[in-house]
Parts: sequence; structure tokens; C-alpha cells
Amino acid sequence: MAAAGGGGGGGGRATTSGCGLKRRYAPHDQEEETMNQDQSSKEDWCGRLWNGMDLLKDVTENKHVLPTGLEGIDTLLGGGLRQGQLTEVTGPSSSGKTQVCLHSASHAAVKHMGVVMYLDTSNSFSPSRIATIIDGTNDLSDQRGFDLPHKERLKTMMRSIVCKSVFDIFGMFEVLHQLEVSLLNDKVKSGGRKICLLIVDSISSLLAPIIGGKYPQGRSMMISVAMILKKLAYKHNLSVLVTNHMVSAGNGAVKPALGESWKAVPHVRLVISREHGSNICTATVLKHTLLASGRTAKFVVPS
Repeated sequence: MAAAGGGGGGGGRATTSGCGLKRRYAPHDQEEETMNQDQSSKEDWCGRLWNGMDLLKDVTENKHVLPTGLEGIDTLLGGGLRQGQLTEVTGPSSSGKTQVCLHSASHAAVKHMGVVMYLDTSNSFSPSRIATIIDGTNDLSDQRGFDLPHKERLKTMMRSIVCKSVFDIFGMFEVLHQLEVSLLNDKVKSGGRKICLLIVDSISSLLAPIIGGKYPQGRSMMISVAMILKKLAYKHNLSVLVTNHMVSAGNGAVKPALGESWKAVPHVRLVISREHGSNICTATVLKHTLLASGRTAKFVVPS
């Protein structure tokens, strides 16, 4: 499985993005261009005022959905993961969060939708599981109208999923910066297709350790990550999918981790649960830009 490229050269200076993120290791000969790109990003995305017609056009014309391949979730969300938005899947341990990510990545590969960038923060990515899901998909014919041999077909699809391990917040900033530069330079492609889906499994593994007392700027760093993810989603029309875990809310209840500051970040929030000893899961809408909260749907995670 291919991995994202390494960090930049050590001779660069720090620059600051349009949304306030300090970037490390920016090469000298690219600094002016990066600053110009950042300035336009700031004007176009961070500071733009939208009127009602702009918002309506953006919702109805510019944004589409990427199906996850899990029928219940796709029906619940009106087709799948909305492009230009950040969707969070939260739930207790072993509820199926990673399976949703793996199925979403596999479905995008099978349907030739584009490149998937999978940021793995907890060693949860399974290439063998991806291959099994792809093999179990009914429609494996090449989009151009002819069938490839099985091994070649699988190889083509697997190559469209790019996985990168990220284990701390600083690595996350570095990878997101590299991705942003690559997208601006139109370099994230496979077979002529651009990136369509960015997955972070799990976002809470990176953010939970820094929002305690050890990092005084932890919450600011968390919001910086959120801003970058939403900026990438909107500016490049990506679907961004992240997972989050649950924490105690007292009296035996549970709630999504990362607190109130993070609560406002996702456009869509789903909580999923799994029936004991079963592969049947339930998804419930906690938050959605178009749908009422509380809607539920069952879906099956194939064994």
C-alpha cells in the first residue's frame, strides 16, 4: 500500500496559513508562492460572506455524495458522504467505526470515484480487509467497459487507496500541509483521477491527548486541525470522514469525545452501535445540515 511522501527539507522557514496555522519546513523558493496561495485561501474560504442564493446554489449544484457501500448508512444520509463536508462517525469500541471507513474507501475504489487518502492513527487500517471487501463487491468491471483479469483489477483498485500512518498532532499538521500543497499542484492522482475522500481513523486518538493539561495550546491546535480539514473539504470538494470514540457523560451515559469545542466542527455526526454478537449495526443522526436529528437506520457489516 503506497504511503504519502515525507517531510520537506530542513532548510526552510516557517510560514503561516490563511487560517492561522504555522507551517514548518516551507522551502525558500516556494515561500512567496505559498503565501500568495494562502492569502487567496483566506479571502475565498475563511472570510467570505455568503448570501442565501450562494448557499442554495452550493448545496444544490456544487456538492454531491460518495456512497459508503453500506446501504443503511447511504439511505440515512441521502446517498452517502457529502462532498465539501466533514462527516464524523462516533461510537463505542468495536461498534464498527473502522469498518465504515474501510467500506467507504473500498467502495470509492471499486466505483472508480477517485483517490482515497486514509490517515491511520491507531494501526487500524487492514489491506487484507480492503481486498476482501473489494472481492465481495458485485460490480468489479472496469469503468471503461471491459473486464480486467482479477489480479490486475484488484491491483488497480488497491493503488487508488493511499495510506499514511500518523501518530501525533505534529505529524498530522505535516501530512495535511503536504496534502494541501499536492492538491494545489494537482499531484494527488491515480489513473488520472483526483482525490475524492479523506479518512482519518481516528481523529480522537490524535486530539484527546493534547486537550488535557499537558499542552496549554491543545484546544487551539484542535481547532486548527478542524479548520484545515474543513478547508480541504470545501476548497477541493472532498468528502472528509473522521472517527471519534465515546466517553462517560455520567450516570452510566456516554457521549462523543473531544468536548464542546469539537462538537460544532462536523457538518454531519453519526453515532453507531452494534448488536451484541452480531454484525448488525444501527446508525443514528446526531447532527446534519439537511436532516433532522434522531433518525436511525440499520446496516450490516459483512463478516
